[in-house]
Amino acid sequence: MATSQVKAITKIKPTVSRAQRQKFWGDLGSHVILLFASFIALFPCFWIVSASFKPKTEIDSSQLTIFPINPTTSNYSYALFENQDAIFWKWLTNSVLVSAGTALAGVFFASTAAYAFSRFNFVGKKIGLMSFLVVQMFPFALLLLPIFNILSGLRLVNTIPGLVLAYCTTAIPFCVWMMKGFFDTIPYELEEAAQIDGLGKIGTFWRIAIPLSLPGLSVVTFFSFMTAWNEFLLALVLMTGNENYTIPVGLRTFVDAFRANWGPYSAGATLVTIPVALLFLWAQKYLVGGLTSGGVKG
Repeated sequence: MATSQVKAITKIKPTVSRAQRQKFWGDLGSHVILLFASFIALFPCFWIVSASFKPKTEIDSSQLTIFPINPTTSNYSYALFENQDAIFWKWLTNSVLVSAGTALAGVFFASTAAYAFSRFNFVGKKIGLMSFLVVQMFPFALLLLPIFNILSGLRLVNTIPGLVLAYCTTAIPFCVWMMKGFFDTIPYELEEAAQIDGLGKIGTFWRIAIPLSLPGLSVVTFFSFMTAWNEFLLALVLMTGNENYTIPVGLRTFVDAFRANWGPYSAGATLVTIPVALLFLWAQKYLVGGLTSGGVKG
């Protein structure tokens, strides 16, 4: 009897339901698509890093090589120190000043405007919010001429403050919507309690709203910084003179109609990417928290 029961048990085979099979193939297909999309997104970055370690003869060769055969660091030394036309450190300084100025201005103006839209009722509130969306709908190239004319009238063309002001026009609309969504999640009872304790509107904003919205502020700061750090077209139009270029415009001087120094260009692009990548990795948890919190109204 016991033997027959053992044989019956051994004949039982684990079965996989149809739903489990569908889930398996669905997950497999999703992972394949994600891997393919990641490859398309990351391969150009990998190619730039690889080219930065290749000598010029290897880059210009018709033979395609993914990894450098004879790796060298001469491209980095040329980009940083040896090229007389390229003022890499000056470009880097300009980019840091412009990006930091845009981030500070974006955080200040966006947070104050967003707080007003979130907490106060006034004439034109809905129109003001919609106007920020309408500005974002215009292609950026259409704004070049009016921005240039305005800055020219203010005598801010070819200046760092002028470029910061121009970048704020593109960064602030998104930042206002982002911060408004975050301020909407803060319970109004906290501000009422602070006002009962004697805080005014400004004190409530700085001591209650701002500390509770630090994750949202981190998102706004990072977005404003990256808007200025990576932008090329507006800096090319507004800034003239090699010493006034930002990093994206300065790197363009390595490649023109008469020469193509792809090695130093790749080295410079790699160098300016490292600080931003490290900053993103450090602030990643704050950015994710700010995006998810700002998108939910509680």
